[in-house]
Amino acid sequence: MPAFFLALALPILLVVLSYILQLFHDSPRRLPPGPRPLLLIGNLHQLDHLPHRSLARLAARHRAPLMSLRLGAVLTVVASSPDVAREVLQRHNADIAARSIGDSMRTGGHCDNSVLCLPPRHRWRALRRLGATELFSPPRLRAMEPLRREAVSTLLRHVSDHAARGAAVDVGAAAHAAALGLLARTMFSGDLDPRTAREVSDVVDEASVLAAGPNVSDFFPALAAADIQGVRRRMARLVKRMYAIIDDQIEQRERSRAAGEARKNDLLDVMLDKEGEVEEEGTDDVSHNTIRGLFTDLFTGGETTSHTIECALAELLQSPNSMRKVQEELKSVIGTKQQIDEADTSKLPYLQAVVKETLRLHPPVPLPPYEAEATVEIQGYTIPKGTKVLINIWAINRCPDAWIEPNRFMPERFLEAEINFMGRDFHFIPFGAGRRICLGLPLAHRMVHLMLGSLLHRFRWTLPAEVEKNGVDMRERFGLALSLVVPLHAIPQEIH
Repeated sequence: MPAFFLALALPILLVVLSYILQLFHDSPRRLPPGPRPLLLIGNLHQLDHLPHRSLARLAARHRAPLMSLRLGAVLTVVASSPDVAREVLQRHNADIAARSIGDSMRTGGHCDNSVLCLPPRHRWRALRRLGATELFSPPRLRAMEPLRREAVSTLLRHVSDHAARGAAVDVGAAAHAAALGLLARTMFSGDLDPRTAREVSDVVDEASVLAAGPNVSDFFPALAAADIQGVRRRMARLVKRMYAIIDDQIEQRERSRAAGEARKNDLLDVMLDKEGEVEEEGTDDVSHNTIRGLFTDLFTGGETTSHTIECALAELLQSPNSMRKVQEELKSVIGTKQQIDEADTSKLPYLQAVVKETLRLHPPVPLPPYEAEATVEIQGYTIPKGTKVLINIWAINRCPDAWIEPNRFMPERFLEAEINFMGRDFHFIPFGAGRRICLGLPLAHRMVHLMLGSLLHRFRWTLPAEVEKNGVDMRERFGLALSLVVPLHAIPQEIH
């Protein structure tokens, strides 16, 4: 029995000591203002299941666009205004570009091969360059255009089947399946079988929520080894499942190459050709682990596209005037063509405005975490080395000083000003900015416009009677990418 109490007391003592030492360490420094923390838990009690919203409320209450909190034992600084975001992501980007990685993400060695996790050093630069040149470069994107068209055709057939039956479509699930289909064709030159595709979708969905959810190990690093909530163990099982799916594709391709079959010139062939090569001095060889890490990151990114499509259609269904404008524009420009071409999207300014306004109100990743790799000073306040830095993109995109009626869906605002989401306009950064701006942005830009435009051009959309009566439920579920708590179901009717 004494041994049991000793085992119980030691971790608690470690937490208390680390907390007290941190307070002494912080006291001489001029940290940004913020709410007073409680003993041990800090400000954890002031966060809810949607931290981007609760942090925005705290920043407004304390008039602190740069705000410090203590989340358990972890000093955290939150940037909630365009000016502060510019300071962090532009002026001090060299020192605040590392990712603050949760304990669950470290499982299975995934972070050693993930462009989402690695610090901005040799290996991260090599992997990012690989993605930029072999997947998202202009020549590669042009070569992949038929694949994107095929993915959208599959989506339209799925919706058309529902329209013929008068059945509602799960918009987010249909868009996610199309995005995953495109990624599978890009990586493996073919669709995954339905069971495997469903498994990938389930793994991505569960891992997204698990990685971003509250974890004692993240708030009290001294207790991380105990994995009290079992989050790391659960994530390990998900990573193992995803890696097994990718390994199966690698093994099939290696057998076909050994048999002398023709190359497919997809991303898997490119990666296998590079195996054993050193991308940059100071990096490891490209290996199976590299392929697993990159492909897992790509599958994870598919969620952001489906979230944007779902939220755009949800907003349009609640804004009949905007729906009418975008469908009239499509009819005027596209005419009687059954499907939109990518070149057409540049002639559709109102559709582009709808996408921008959706991303402003519903950024897929609302609260990206960074870590200060050196002590910096921002607006007269000290950000110590090792501090977790959160960029509240959700709050920044709704800044009342930058936007008229910031909480209202109003695409017209983007017709009146030249604003883009490439990371230069810091009051509108749905994909982030600086070194860590979303690697897949060029592909996401094409897919979202093509998918949404095709769905709006081909179908007239209405809500089921019960949803029409009660209103669309826009509540969010927090994860690595946001999703709607209640998936949007809408009834399509063929226009052409």
